[in-house]
Formats: sequence, C-alpha cells, structure tokens
Amino acid sequence: MYLKIKRLIDIILSLIGLIVLSPIFLIVIVAIKLDSKGPVLFKQKRVGIHKSHFNILKFRTMRIDTPKDTPTHLLENPQQYITKMGKFLRKTSLDELPQIWNIFVGHMSIIGPRPALWNQYDLITERDKYGANEVPPGLTGWAQMNGRDELPIEIKAKLDGEYVEKISFWMDFKCFLGTIVSVVKSDGVVEGGKGAKRENAKFKGGESL
Repeated sequence: MYLKIKRLIDIILSLIGLIVLSPIFLIVIVAIKLDSKGPVLFKQKRVGIHKSHFNILKFRTMRIDTPKDTPTHLLENPQQYITKMGKFLRKTSLDELPQIWNIFVGHMSIIGPRPALWNQYDLITERDKYGANEVPPGLTGWAQMNGRDELPIEIKAKLDGEYVEKISFWMDFKCFLGTIVSVVKSDGVVEGGKGAKRENAKFKGGESL
C-alpha cells in the first residue's frame, strides 16, 4: 500500500522540484556550456526495479573523451577528466538534479537504493540476497546517508536490504533528512584513488554515482 502512496509523493514532489529549480537548471546549463565542449546532460544505462534497464540523467561533469563505463577509481589520474564546473557540481551534488525527471517519469523514486551500473554485477548479485532489486532505485537512500562512496559493496547491499525491510514513510523521511546533512558536510565523497575504504568504492562509470 505504501508503495502506491510513495509513487504519488514522488510525482508531486518531482513536479514541484522541476518547476521551482528551473532557474538553477538554467544557470547550470549555461555554466557547463561555457566551461567545456560537449552535451549538457550525461546519460548512462543503470539497473532499475526488477533489474530492468533505464538511462539515468546527470549534468555532465567530465570531459567527452573520458572512457565509458569505467569506474573512476580505475582511471589513470581521474582528476584530469573532471571539468572545473564538474568539480563544483560533484561536491554540491548538483550534478544529480536531472534525475528529478527520472523520478517524475517513474524510472526512479526519491528514496531507494542507488541504481547500479548495468555492468556492476557484484553489487546487483549482492542486492539480490536482500530483495533490494525489487524496489525502485532512488536519488538517495539509506546507504547514501551511511557512507556514500566509501562503503564496500557487501555493506552497501546490506544497508539497501535494511531499507527494503523497513520501507515506510518514516524511513524515507529519515533518509531524506540524513542525505541533506551528508551533502552539506560532503561526507563520504570519493573521487578516484584507493584507500582502506576506497578499494571497494562503487563504480563511477565515467561519471559519479
């Protein structure tokens, strides 16, 4: 029952978001075009509900010659591919704004497991253990407010499973507020490189998740 209410909330809030944030969309579009050559939007095949595929939308943050479907942490000197505007968009998470359209049309939800890359088979398989592939993916979720890029795949999938088990309006509300805090503090954001936590960082596929 809640999933139907959740979808209605997604439609209403995403529509409001598209209207209210339209001035910011326009400013970002102009800034991207002035900063580097290439399209404004970045499209990438991701895994949706029931492991169906869809194209996620983001503002482009990397150069057009960046290797496709390759984890950022596996690129040689990944910073060389990120544009000046892209660094700002990633740090502020403004690159994720076009996903409001994905939410409006039903590809995603506001809250849910972050959609895996189509070739991120280890994460997809691990999520199967917890039923996390059977709910709509989200703009943000329980795992994102508990570590974002730093989480190993096993822990990330387990947190996604906890979300599925406890899915409710209250759980979504906690995720929403927690994500705002994480974004403001830039918690858990990893841009390439390897470390104790980064070795298992989630795939970036030429653009940030």
